[in-house]
Amino acid sequence: MKVLVNGCNGKMGQEVAKEVTLTQDMDVVCGFDRIDTGDNNFPVFTKIADIDVMPDVIIDFSVPQATFQILEFARKNHIPVVIATTGFSESEMKKIEKYAENLPIFKSANMSYEINLMAKIIRELAVKLENSDIEIVETHHNRKIDSPSGTALILADSINEALNREMHYEYNRHTKREKRTKKEIGIHSIRGGTEVGKHSVIFFGDNESFEITHNCTSRSVFARGAIKSAEFILHKENGLYSMNDMM
Repeated sequence: MKVLVNGCNGKMGQEVAKEVTLTQDMDVVCGFDRIDTGDNNFPVFTKIADIDVMPDVIIDFSVPQATFQILEFARKNHIPVVIATTGFSESEMKKIEKYAENLPIFKSANMSYEINLMAKIIRELAVKLENSDIEIVETHHNRKIDSPSGTALILADSINEALNREMHYEYNRHTKREKRTKKEIGIHSIRGGTEVGKHSVIFFGDNESFEITHNCTSRSVFARGAIKSAEFILHKENGLYSMNDMM
């Protein structure tokens, strides 16, 4: 399988390239990024029009603007894409859905199997603990741009779906002078150091609380998940796929 890594100079892009190299029957044929640092052992293109190597699949760990650049290239050449980039707006998500009408796209804000298993577990808990006050706390390194994390939103959406989409998300309590309601999910972001990613969901009841935490200590987890997703999407029909489809 020939792979193009979009965002190949970023930390996750580098991790993906390393894991692809270690994977049998898979190879990075080229990368795409803003600049060519000269540090990679594969060609790196800085302009879409210059790409002269046709991959079998694209793995995208970049920023939304770069994602849409590579999606246009993928559409023209009908190449499946794995999108692991986060921070898309609602309108940008609709654009991705439109692209998926013409090519297979696998999208997940978190490529960890365990975090997606956590989402399934808390969906069940939300129904059993429906009278709880629910809070989500996410912690990431000091270079992460988007807030809250895409994973925090995955977890919140999982709970909200289980509760008939009656919940709203509260990100900013310091501007309010009122008590929380039962219909809100508090989402809090912490940024510092080199933390890869930690997510906690806390169900607060009367005189007790129940907390589930997932802590990732290596980016290789996400890289391996992206590779599995690439294998999954390779021969799929056009459409938008998620970790739920693969699980």
